[in-house]
Amino acid sequence: MILTRELFTTPNEQLPYFIFVRGLSAFVFYYPLFMAYAWMWGAILFNRWYERRDFAKYPLKPQLSNYPLVSIIIPCYNEEDNVAEVIDHLSMMNYPHYEIIAINDGSKDKTGMLLDQLCVKHPLLRVIHQAKNQGKAVGLNTATQLARGEYLLCIDGDAVLDHDCIGWMLRHFENNPKLASITGNPRIRTRSTLLGKIQVGEFSAIIGLIKRTQHILGSLFCVSGVCSMFRRQAVMEVGLWSNDMLTEDIDISWKLQLAGYKLGYEPRSVCWILMPETLKGLWSQRLRWAMGGVQTVAKYAYIFKSFKNKGMWLVWAEYMASIVWAYSLTILFLLWLINLLQVTSFSDVFFGLLPGWHGLILAITCLLQFTVSLTIDRKYDYGLRRHYFWIIWYPLAYWAITTVASIVSVPKTLLRNTGKRATWVSPDRGIQTLP
Repeated sequence: MILTRELFTTPNEQLPYFIFVRGLSAFVFYYPLFMAYAWMWGAILFNRWYERRDFAKYPLKPQLSNYPLVSIIIPCYNEEDNVAEVIDHLSMMNYPHYEIIAINDGSKDKTGMLLDQLCVKHPLLRVIHQAKNQGKAVGLNTATQLARGEYLLCIDGDAVLDHDCIGWMLRHFENNPKLASITGNPRIRTRSTLLGKIQVGEFSAIIGLIKRTQHILGSLFCVSGVCSMFRRQAVMEVGLWSNDMLTEDIDISWKLQLAGYKLGYEPRSVCWILMPETLKGLWSQRLRWAMGGVQTVAKYAYIFKSFKNKGMWLVWAEYMASIVWAYSLTILFLLWLINLLQVTSFSDVFFGLLPGWHGLILAITCLLQFTVSLTIDRKYDYGLRRHYFWIIWYPLAYWAITTVASIVSVPKTLLRNTGKRATWVSPDRGIQTLP
């Protein structure tokens, strides 16, 4: 977005408006451009320093010096379509010492009945039935207190794990007592529609790059709630998961890091997940994510009072910048629309939304970002290349949905009752296929 008049031709009475719009336009253009290159360089460094060396040292299987008990925790709400597949798959993990705990959180479908049947089939499985829907955090807390394992692998009710997932994560804990959690590498298996194919690109070009870069910097905004391993002692120490947070995974990430623990990212711990393939389902998911992010930055705004929290300053500031960016883009669009309709007297400082050279730079950067991400992730997801044509449309959908969700989330979160328990809703799981 650029202004069509130069500063010296602008009337004096319109100068403040011109400067405001010019500054806003610059921020809207340069912020995503800067962050794209920051994520790319961070991911490239992570790939060079960690992934390449790791593949050279352990090309096939993770190596462990001991095999502590791991508790796999699966909170379930209305998962009758997926829970049997997930637990059948979990029963075949390449790890000798683990248990499976499924929490039926007041499901209204046949989830509870199926879990009871699966208990007979799989001796490793224990089932906890909760009488009513109390939320994912309550389910995780209940299972954590009943778990026998020293480590907790928390997954969603639709997550299909790679058979070596436990080993790839667990090895990081052996010699690092300050490590509290390792998050895995979610890959999309709902790829039958345009929305599904576009999200394949999101998890590589956006989420994958961000996780790698934040690992390099030493602080993560969030471990993935769909697949993360935790040190049980650390989780107990920080008071377990918060039952009033819409995104319990973001909150526990901040709790642990502010308590002095470290988080990490393990790309070889692959987890196949289901994502929404309808606009309604995608909107509901992204609005919840956005509201959870706003909740978190509001809850932990106090971090700037103490220098010991400096590791989270940049993470907090970057998320706030993304919210400001969403509002800035919306303001620019509204001003452009007002000028287009000639409702105001500011037509002399008309600015266009036509791409121009700015759009060309963003398009090239976007293609470069996808190229970098697909090159790095192709060894985990062999079907990425065939989706490249669909992935390149992702920025349009991403910016539109993210912008609207960010704008709506701020007032919606601020008006939400403090302390209100975050309960489940039945998610859109898309059209299910497994690569």
